[in-house]
Amino acid sequence: MIRKLGAMVIDGVWRLGFASRFLFLLLRYSGQSFLRLHLTLREIYFSGVLSLLIILVSGLFVGLVLGLQGYETLQRYGSSEALGVLVALSLTRELGPVVAGLLFASRAGSAVTAEIGLMKVTEQLKAMDMMAVNPIARVAAPRFWGGVISMPILAALFSAMGILGGWLIGVAFIGVDDGAFWSQMQAAVDIRYDILNGVIKSFVFGVAVSLIAVFEGYDCVPTAEGVSRAITRTVVSSALAILALDFVLTSFMFRG
Repeated sequence: MIRKLGAMVIDGVWRLGFASRFLFLLLRYSGQSFLRLHLTLREIYFSGVLSLLIILVSGLFVGLVLGLQGYETLQRYGSSEALGVLVALSLTRELGPVVAGLLFASRAGSAVTAEIGLMKVTEQLKAMDMMAVNPIARVAAPRFWGGVISMPILAALFSAMGILGGWLIGVAFIGVDDGAFWSQMQAAVDIRYDILNGVIKSFVFGVAVSLIAVFEGYDCVPTAEGVSRAITRTVVSSALAILALDFVLTSFMFRG
């Protein structure tokens, strides 16, 4: 047991050091990836555009559920007209960045890990090294920045669809006053305090998820089982990182 515990600690410290060095190399060679702009644009399409469907549909249903639950709660206190405030603040501050980040990690993060892992299994990364092509600049950096750029946009679209879902269920179906729904929302939601902080959260989540996805794919054992374990670690680690970072960021941003 002591030997296994020691091996786990040593492996964890080694992976942490390798991940830190990997992040430094990503940032160092990012300039080369931006010089080949088509590589980054392709990864933005892969990570962002192809994730739009699940983001928009999930945002709509989260807004619908939030509108139903919020109206039932607010009606008890005679404040059903504040439904727009509840929906907008919940989405822009918390649900938008967090849920969009979890969906992004499940869809795009796992796909990036699988893609890089399969390139490692088929020795494409070694072949690039032999041809004097830096695999970090050619493969890892464009995928990293594609995820970082896509994540805030996806979170914003998730929040917008959630607000639309809350309006549909609250105004169109239940009968909350349309003017009160939008006017109270506009008066209560602050651009810097609510929207900008939500964008900062989504950007941080994008950096964390993209780094984990690229690192796990680059570091995986070059076997079928190794790739599957790397994909699992990507989803689990990304979810835990998002929730932990959300708590840390919230404690600094919303101190009252």
